[in-house]
Amino acid sequence: MPTIKTARGEIWFADHRRRRPALPALLIHGAGGSHLSFPKELRRHAAWDAIAPDLPGHGKSAGAGHSQIADYALDMLALLDALEIECALLAGHSMGGAIAQWLALEHGNRARGLTLIGTGARLPVNPALIHAIVAQPAETRARLLRWMWSPGAPTEMVAASAAILEKTTPSVIQQDLLACDRFDIRARLGDIHAPALVIAGEADNMTAPALSEELVANLENAKLVTLAGGSHMAHLEAPFATAAAIGDWLAG
Repeated sequence: MPTIKTARGEIWFADHRRRRPALPALLIHGAGGSHLSFPKELRRHAAWDAIAPDLPGHGKSAGAGHSQIADYALDMLALLDALEIECALLAGHSMGGAIAQWLALEHGNRARGLTLIGTGARLPVNPALIHAIVAQPAETRARLLRWMWSPGAPTEMVAASAAILEKTTPSVIQQDLLACDRFDIRARLGDIHAPALVIAGEADNMTAPALSEELVANLENAKLVTLAGGSHMAHLEAPFATAAAIGDWLAG
């Protein structure tokens, strides 16, 4: 998988584009994550040609991360420019969903549509958590994992998620949490014109389903799909249901 030079530095991305023309999709992961925070059923979805980057400071991308959603969004815009992709479907999980919304708001001509998973127009974070990720990184990572996953989630999935968090430095995770906490575009949702599919986990303990409902109520053209019993990582726990919902929405 390639690393590409952009106007804002080098970015590593998993390239799942095929030879046939298809809808380009940019898959943007959440705080402390990587491209592997999306299951293969989404990265290799037949309905789109996915590009799944590691944000700066995450996974295989160098850098120190950012404490503002806008900065990550500009990184993604630079990636699209470097790949000569004029318009793409923007799919984001959690913080990645905030990044996708910012792009659709500030650069609407680049957004063919939005797939927003476990996210909201605001993503408040407990200040104690922002402090603890640096002061007590091991304990705080464990706490995050408990909040992210359902109690009965497969142990191998949770272990893989833990490994991704472990590879992301505490200072980068802290900046991610700050970026989330500072994000609030509720007053501007009406200015997003791209159609949106909003996917919520019914039992999401990190991003309450009410935040997804708020998105659907205020976006111009949005559909809500709620995954029964789903956690913050519902797209990983139920990848086939998530992929089916996306396929149905794109077909419609």
